[in-house]
Amino acid sequence: MYLAGVIGLQVESLQPVFRPLIPLNLLASLGLLLLFHTDWNRSFLLYCVTAFLVGFFVEVAGVHTGLIFGSYQYGSALGWKVWEVPLVIGSNWLMLTYASGSICDRLSAPAWVKALIAAALMVGLDILIEPVAIELDFWSWNSATIPLQNYVAWYVVSALLLLLFYRLSFSKDNRLAPLLFLLQFFFFGLSTLFIFW
Repeated sequence: MYLAGVIGLQVESLQPVFRPLIPLNLLASLGLLLLFHTDWNRSFLLYCVTAFLVGFFVEVAGVHTGLIFGSYQYGSALGWKVWEVPLVIGSNWLMLTYASGSICDRLSAPAWVKALIAAALMVGLDILIEPVAIELDFWSWNSATIPLQNYVAWYVVSALLLLLFYRLSFSKDNRLAPLLFLLQFFFFGLSTLFIFW
């Protein structure tokens, strides 16, 4: 799926076919990740709902105020929007925080340290995402460069969600999480090479 996306989104004649599939790819990725979750309880459902809603509404606030991530707006590539933010964005926050949290849960460290390291993973991925996302019309910035504020806000929001992830009582083990996170790096890393080199 990810390999096909890298190829399909770089070949101009295939872009009309592959661009509408971007939101479906994100939803399918989240669905597969959740399929490998082994501990469906109230705490886990609370995390899912909270991560989705916080992720979505922080983006709504960000788009409308410019105070959180900087001044930006979403393009058409991520599908249906509510309040100018694609609905799939909440799913993306849930998927990435859950995957990075599951990966870092294997560390022998206090929960707050795991949360800070997992948030750093999130920011590392966002650094790869940004130039590709702009090129593929996921979103665009009103400034010539991506503001540092964006990465700081990504780190803070991610860390807060991950602190909740570790505080809630459910199994954090997910065999698919490392592979999915690696595929995200693979997709955006290869896309960067194709677009800019």
